[in-house]
Amino acid sequence: MVSDGANSSAKPNRATKSKDAGISNESGRFLNSIERLGNKIPNPTIMFVYLIAFVAVLSAILSWANVKVTDTVMTPVPTEQLQQLNDSLGGTLVPFDTSTGLAVTLPDYTVSEQTFAARSLLSADGVQVFFSSFVDNFAAFSVVAVVLIAMGGVGVAEHAGLMAALIRKIVNVAPRWSLAFILIFVGVISSVASDAGYLILIPLSAAAFLSVGRHPLAGMAAAFAGVGAIFGVNLLITPTDSMMTEITNEALGNIGAQPLAVTANFYFGIVCSVVLALVAVLVTVKIVEPRLGKYEMSDPLAADAEGEIDAAAEARGLRFALWSFLVVVLGVLAISLPPGAPLRDTETGELIGATPFMASLIFIISLAFLICGIFYGIGAKTLRGGDEVVGAISKTFASLGGLLVMFLMIAQFIALFNWTNLPTIAAVEAAQLLERASIPAVLLLIAFILVIFLLDIILPGLVPKWAIFAPIFLPIFASLDVAPQTLLAAYRVGDSPMNVLTPLMVYMPFIVTIAQRYKKDAGIGTVIALMIPYALWILVAWIGIFGAWFLLGIPWGPGAPVNM
Repeated sequence: MVSDGANSSAKPNRATKSKDAGISNESGRFLNSIERLGNKIPNPTIMFVYLIAFVAVLSAILSWANVKVTDTVMTPVPTEQLQQLNDSLGGTLVPFDTSTGLAVTLPDYTVSEQTFAARSLLSADGVQVFFSSFVDNFAAFSVVAVVLIAMGGVGVAEHAGLMAALIRKIVNVAPRWSLAFILIFVGVISSVASDAGYLILIPLSAAAFLSVGRHPLAGMAAAFAGVGAIFGVNLLITPTDSMMTEITNEALGNIGAQPLAVTANFYFGIVCSVVLALVAVLVTVKIVEPRLGKYEMSDPLAADAEGEIDAAAEARGLRFALWSFLVVVLGVLAISLPPGAPLRDTETGELIGATPFMASLIFIISLAFLICGIFYGIGAKTLRGGDEVVGAISKTFASLGGLLVMFLMIAQFIALFNWTNLPTIAAVEAAQLLERASIPAVLLLIAFILVIFLLDIILPGLVPKWAIFAPIFLPIFASLDVAPQTLLAAYRVGDSPMNVLTPLMVYMPFIVTIAQRYKKDAGIGTVIALMIPYALWILVAWIGIFGAWFLLGIPWGPGAPVNM
């Protein structure tokens, strides 16, 4: 691996050191308060246990108080099931209107008024539901299967060394003037396999900046901004997109809304990936590097013996990976593009929308990573035989153990929370309040973004927060004719920028360690001071993009309009 260390005799600029010390002193008390508060926040899995207990008590109180709401509900008509029943009976069933006696076409939805009363989890029915549905709740939580499928292929590519090799290759061929943009942009894309971005790209970026005479902390900060502050969007469909979409669809199923495709925010993600990377470049060049000043060191950067790479083997592996990738692309095109191709819709012939191709995207991406990782391993001699491939997948699955335990409790929380009718009651009451307030939807969405941004200080993690908020806020904004993909886009905006500031971000200690290689007295205050300009400017620019996108009515993705 390319060295990411700094010579022990490095001498940071005195003015820079003094400036850093001043900022660290000013922010120290605030950061200490945040750290103390953060230490009191339980593990996310335990947090969901507490939330279930809280919902149980709250549902009992509201049920005892006979809290209920009445709302107009759209219920989907099971046309597919009825058609299958009709076909099995020989096509003899004909729907007709009992008042006129005439044949009718079944609608997609029926509209009716329904009353929703709070149901207590502490009642006999609630206890029965808790015990009898525990296994089914987890089995029906499709996020688990999506994560395992998606991460299997990525794990093989990472284990074989393909991800690290691609990052090194891009950095090595980048012209000096474009180095910051390429590092940040690769950081954005690295959310496909976030560990590779944090653990490989960030230290590599510090070394890359130093190798061309720029301050290594600026390179570290730029890459950290790309990996962390712009985490919510990408040029590709990522495993996180799948998890977010599945959680959204779990919540939408309770309000009779159509499920989202994994590409619901795809156009928005592409544009934001490029524009926000450019914003981060400007912050690096105009704010961060001038503040840091010139980095002085007496000796040239020494190569880290632990990071030595067989360049010939790596180049051979990358060639094998490229050839295998082209074969995968040709194979996917062959079963997607021709008329009547297997991945087209059998009735309409469409490729985009609710089609087999869109339903297969996660598997296709995972398969591409798997095949490219295997062939890279063959070329670079980092994988030897099928046993190592299976071992890489097993190791990846083992690393997901904590996430799967968290998903177990998220599945229970969502199912039990929905059973109590509390999300429906909260949504109806809040929607009526918002309607009476007559606040423009765009202002409510921006307020939602800011709330998520601030909450991320003490509750980092894209998926856990969305699991809490999706069942509550999706119905509220749906009542204002704001589509679920719009709220999902707003959530992405609010969640990511704070990732580079919160001391509770799991990789923050690692980032501090990287900073200390180039500045011995660096601490968390140093990193926070570096990253504040990125977080604020990216947030402001992102809100601007979101607001303009919403007001112009541009679709967020294929078949994903702004309004319902």
